[in-house]
Amino acid sequence: MLGPDILAQAADVVSTCAAQSVRLVLAESCTGGLVAAALTAIPGSSTVVECGFVVYSNTAKTDQLGVPPALIEHYGAVSAEVAGAMAAGALRVSPADLALSVTGIAGPGGATSTKPVGLVFIGVARRDRPSTVERCQFSGDRAKIRAQTVQRALILIGTAAVNLPAPA
Repeated sequence: MLGPDILAQAADVVSTCAAQSVRLVLAESCTGGLVAAALTAIPGSSTVVECGFVVYSNTAKTDQLGVPPALIEHYGAVSAEVAGAMAAGALRVSPADLALSVTGIAGPGGATSTKPVGLVFIGVARRDRPSTVERCQFSGDRAKIRAQTVQRALILIGTAAVNLPAPA
């Protein structure tokens, strides 16, 4: 699952975040901690990774990150709204500078007519700024969808770290 390409991306993120003095918090659902695993496979990641949450159930999203149950009921756990709330909640409960959230349908089950297998929302939140969320539609089996999600998440978090203001 954590092939050389993913580990190279993770190394770039760790290097970028370390250079910017950026601390990360991760809130993962469908990836089950794979983004955190990729980052922490890199030597020196302890200077960058603050903490992570695997919030697979709706209850965990609510209890650990403060995602409002009404938001999940109205939009569903796999939605831009919930991904944004997960990222914002992860920042709220940690001292990190930058948060990444992932929620999606890795399959093979769980799809609906409006939410197919491979639908993933990746959220990024920075202190004192609104969350941004990207909608992705990946293809393949469960392992491929999760790997593609990790790759895209690493790109988004690396880009966000570069765009943070320099430390004071």
